[in-house]
Amino acid sequence: MGTRRSFIKSTAWGTTALSLSPLTSFASSPFNNLSSMATPKISLAQWSLHRAFEGGKINAIDFANISKNTYGIDAVEYVNSLYEGQGSNEKFWSQMKERADKEGVKNLLIMVDDEGFLGNPNDQDRITAVENHFKWVNAAKIMGCHSIRVNAFGEGSKAAIRTALVDGMGRLASYAAKEDINVLIENHGLHTSDAAFIVDIIKEVNSSNLGTLPDFGNWCLNAEWGSTANNKCTDVYDRYQGVAELLPYAKGVSAKSYNFNDKGEETIIDYRKLLQMVKDDEFKGYIGIEYEGEDLSEPEGIFATKALIENVWNTLD
Repeated sequence: MGTRRSFIKSTAWGTTALSLSPLTSFASSPFNNLSSMATPKISLAQWSLHRAFEGGKINAIDFANISKNTYGIDAVEYVNSLYEGQGSNEKFWSQMKERADKEGVKNLLIMVDDEGFLGNPNDQDRITAVENHFKWVNAAKIMGCHSIRVNAFGEGSKAAIRTALVDGMGRLASYAAKEDINVLIENHGLHTSDAAFIVDIIKEVNSSNLGTLPDFGNWCLNAEWGSTANNKCTDVYDRYQGVAELLPYAKGVSAKSYNFNDKGEETIIDYRKLLQMVKDDEFKGYIGIEYEGEDLSEPEGIFATKALIENVWNTLD
């Protein structure tokens, strides 16, 4: 199964700083037309910079510093695959917490991939997958995060996956509750992008700390990870219906972006419609920037998404 980790050939732990030259040239772009009005709470998803981490241009342990001092964003969402081998290292996570505190940055959540299928129909394999997530719950606790984000993947028929997920998510939510950590399901492709299916599971588990992280982009029902980039997916769950269904259980929102037109608008995602839904739902959490485009550099894409969120938010009813 293709995963985020498959993109990361090796994690560089050098100290090379992110070049500011592309950011400087971006200052006059229409994407950077920031309003001085009040804005929503915005966070930065670490995956937005995965190419820079892959290439060793920036160091994953400096993420809080980079977010605050390069992008002016003081809340962050981590990706576990960038910290391979550190999952159970409590000293490491304590140091990461200190780094964030030093910068005045709030740690929000850890996105967890590649720890096994929580909806595996095999009982022992499913329990192993659940237990594999425990170290990330513990890391999130140390970091002061409110949640971990997980994938609701499984194998077999949809009915079999549902039964297994109710058990797997229930077990994980029970463990996480003891640490005051939420477990959030993100629409991430295949059956996980069937919002009604996921909501049904959440209702049956019936744990207050089991919620969602609605992603604006991941609604492809016949592809792993759910990307709808370039409108290539042939079976797409209606993104607006899906976000509406997941929002009542949301403890975070992922503002996925791919490409922008000359007005600074996302080319396939109606941000105005989605952000109006978020506002109407009276969502109080953070809206996380997760740029996955290729036309702009990662820094440009982050700034473009930030500008879009802020400018649209200020015009909502």
